[in-house]
Amino acid sequence: MKELSAYIERLMQEHPVRVIVSKPAQKSNECKKVDIHRYTKFYQMERRIGKQMFHENVSPEALGEALLKLVPGEYRQINAFTQTHEWMISITKKGDALCSKKKTQTTVQVRESHNREKQYLIREGQVIPPLVDMGIFTKEGKVVASMQDKFRQINRFIEAIHDLVSKTGCTHLNVIDFGCGKGYLTFLLYYYLVEIQKIPTRLVGIDLKQDVMEHCQQTAKKYGYDGMEFICQDIRTYQPDFVPDIIVSLHACDIATDYVLYHAVQWGAKMIFSMPCCQHELNHQMQSDEFSILTRYGLLQEKTAALFTDAIRGNLLTSCGYRVQIMEIVNPVDTPKNIMIRAEKANVSAKARQKAWEEVCRLQDTFHLSSTMYRLLEETRLSKNSLSKSPLEE
Repeated sequence: MKELSAYIERLMQEHPVRVIVSKPAQKSNECKKVDIHRYTKFYQMERRIGKQMFHENVSPEALGEALLKLVPGEYRQINAFTQTHEWMISITKKGDALCSKKKTQTTVQVRESHNREKQYLIREGQVIPPLVDMGIFTKEGKVVASMQDKFRQINRFIEAIHDLVSKTGCTHLNVIDFGCGKGYLTFLLYYYLVEIQKIPTRLVGIDLKQDVMEHCQQTAKKYGYDGMEFICQDIRTYQPDFVPDIIVSLHACDIATDYVLYHAVQWGAKMIFSMPCCQHELNHQMQSDEFSILTRYGLLQEKTAALFTDAIRGNLLTSCGYRVQIMEIVNPVDTPKNIMIRAEKANVSAKARQKAWEEVCRLQDTFHLSSTMYRLLEETRLSKNSLSKSPLEE
C-alpha cells in the first residue's frame, strides 16, 4: 500500500514522541492497542494481553517498518503525537489509507530512559561466553539485534530464580539440572550464581545422551566453570551423593517432570524450578460423565489435560510442604511452552497440605485420572505405613 508507506515515512521524519496503534482488524486480537513511547535512544512498544504487560524496544530507524507490520495487518488506525501536532492515519473498510494532521494544545515529552529502561540481571556490555556461543551476544558483549526477544526470555528465566535465591542468604549451593540437553541455560544459571551472586556452586547436569554430556563437560572446562559436572543417566534412577538445594528441569518431557518433582521432594530440595513439556499422560486417561463437555472435543481435552497435569503437580508439591507458584515465563505468543512451576520449601500448615492432597484426589476421581507423581508419592506413603492421607505428613 503505497499511500500508507508514504504517510508513515513522512510521520517518521517528524520524530513522533508517542504513537498509539489501535482498532484491531480482528475481534480475536487479544491486544486491543499498542502504545509506543519515545525514549532518549529508542522507542518502547507496550502491549497488554490480559493482566500482563509486554515490552519491546525498537530503534528510531526501525519504527516505521514496525508500524507497517502492524497496520493494516493487525490494526487499522495510528494516532501519533509530535511535540506540536497530532497525526491520524486510518484504514477504511475499502482498504484505503487516509491521513490527517492537526495542531495540539498539549506538549508530549520524551521519556527519560533511566526511568523505565529494564535493568536486567544478565546485562549487555559484559562478555559472557555462553551467550556468545549461543549467538545472542557479539564477541564484544553486545546483544545481536535479531536476538533481543531471546535475550529478554533468558533474563526472565534468571529473574524467576533470582526472586527466591536472593533471599536465602546461602553461602554455598548444590544444584541439579535434570534433562539439561546442550546446557545453554545451565551455563547461564551457573554464571548467574557464581559470577553475579558470588555463591560457590556445585551444579550437576543430567541427561540421557552420552555425547551431549561429554560435549557439555568440555564446554564447562573451556569456560573455566570448575563447579559444573555433566552425567549421562536416567532421571528416574539417578541418586546424588549430596543434598541438592535447587532442582531445575526445563522441558522434561511428559512424566519425566513427575519424576523430577518427586525426587526433589524426597531429597528435600529447598527450591524447585520446573518448566513442564508435552503433558500427554492424563489426556489418554480423561473420562467424565458429569463433565463430558471437557472431554468431547479433542483439542480442548488436550489443553484441559495439560492444565490438570500442572495443577495436580502444584497441589502435590503444596501437600509436601512447598509454597508453589505457577507462572508464565515468556510471552505465550513466542512459545506455548512457557509455564514454570516454582516452589520453595516452606512452613505450610498441616491443614493446607491436607486440603491440597484431597483436592487432587477429588479431581482424579472425577475424571478417572492417576498421575505419575501422585502414584509415586502414594507408593512412598504406603511403604512407610503412614496413616495420614498426605504422603509426607508423619
